[in-house]
Amino acid sequence: MRLHRKSKKRNFITTYIIAGGFLSLILLGAVLLNLPVASANGVSVPFADSLFTATTAVCVTGLVTVPTFSAWSLFGQIVILFLIQLGGLGVISFTILFLQILGKRIGLHEKQLIRDAYNLDTNKGMNILIKKIFKGTFLIEALGAVLYSFVFVPEFGIAGIWKSIFNSVSAFCNAGMDILGPDSLIPYRSNIAVNFITMALIILGGIGFPIWFLTVEKAKECICEKVNFRKAIKALPIYAKTVFIVTAVLIFGGAVVILIMEFTNDRTLGNLPFGEKLLAALFQSVTTRTAGFCTIPQEGLRRCTVIVCCILMFIGGSPSGTAGGIKTTTVTVLIMSLISALSERNNTEIFKRTVNAETVRKATSVFSLSFSVMVLALTAFCAVQPGAFENCLYEVVSAIGTVGLTRNLTSSLTLSAKMIIIITMYLGRIGPISLALFFNTKKNTNLIKYPEGKMPVG
Repeated sequence: MRLHRKSKKRNFITTYIIAGGFLSLILLGAVLLNLPVASANGVSVPFADSLFTATTAVCVTGLVTVPTFSAWSLFGQIVILFLIQLGGLGVISFTILFLQILGKRIGLHEKQLIRDAYNLDTNKGMNILIKKIFKGTFLIEALGAVLYSFVFVPEFGIAGIWKSIFNSVSAFCNAGMDILGPDSLIPYRSNIAVNFITMALIILGGIGFPIWFLTVEKAKECICEKVNFRKAIKALPIYAKTVFIVTAVLIFGGAVVILIMEFTNDRTLGNLPFGEKLLAALFQSVTTRTAGFCTIPQEGLRRCTVIVCCILMFIGGSPSGTAGGIKTTTVTVLIMSLISALSERNNTEIFKRTVNAETVRKATSVFSLSFSVMVLALTAFCAVQPGAFENCLYEVVSAIGTVGLTRNLTSSLTLSAKMIIIITMYLGRIGPISLALFFNTKKNTNLIKYPEGKMPVG
């Protein structure tokens, strides 16, 4: 009982630190962006817009009430980029890295914070883990910036270097903010390099850091130790197999559905050559995994496509990465739990492994809370913001999933609507993390067991 209370207390404190860290960073960012020096014209941007921009950057969402490319000075854009990087990798991670640079000892408490922030099972190797995450992140972002520069430097000159860096960090962190122009990546819809660089960065950021290291480890085994590829795949943990398979199904399945639904829509894919249709449909499917860039006008999507995109946005990426949403593993556990119930099996099974009841309960709670927040936010949003229902739905789901796609609604939000979206983005960023920590106890038993009561459902 004492251990149980200590574990719950520690998780509560960790949740408080993580939530407070994100909130403090948002407020600091809002103050910096409200300075005249942060504005492109030297006049302070209204505080509501500064707060909105800071929130969307820290929560790596991408919804903006003022254009990122024209409203902010170089100083303002630098602040936004740092907020994206801090928000994407986590405030705690940067704090621990800073302590390591200063030569400070990383104690058990700090290791537990990192373990909980990335939803890991052990405290072992935390110092090495943090270094690997940052080295891997900066290496991928630098590579992305170099590749982008082959397109942006010839087009924008020396300014293309900064645009390449900004776009690379934003894409990897799944933030969806850019400083290229008013139309996101629509002008680059047919540019294969920009499309595939962006999609690669989005997927690498959203797939989760543990998956990186596991993939590298298995690749080394296959190359250096000459382990059979099939054997290496079979040896993968079930969460890794789940992430790979579900990610592929959602990306390619989503692309096929979007292509079919929008094939004859003149406002999106209808007038494009077949090759560009394929590329645009694939990009749309990838970007709904909480990235927020777009190569086709979102306001032109048909209602059926809007629903599909909302589902993809709500699911999001994978655990322990930069993406938002309720995560691929959560959805998988829920679906397999439903299949088990319909098949009248006692256990939830994935890849011939039994998923414990605590994980099922955790997945159900994450989905229920996120869905409830979405419904409440949507109801409040519709009450204060004029617009078609599908546009409001798209905006709210984009916020709760920290995606950043909009049907041209964000720029015209009322003050009340801005506050609702700010809160929704914040809850969408910290909600799943907080719930994961709340249930992350080794033992959670009821000391008192009451008599069973019958409750009809369905």
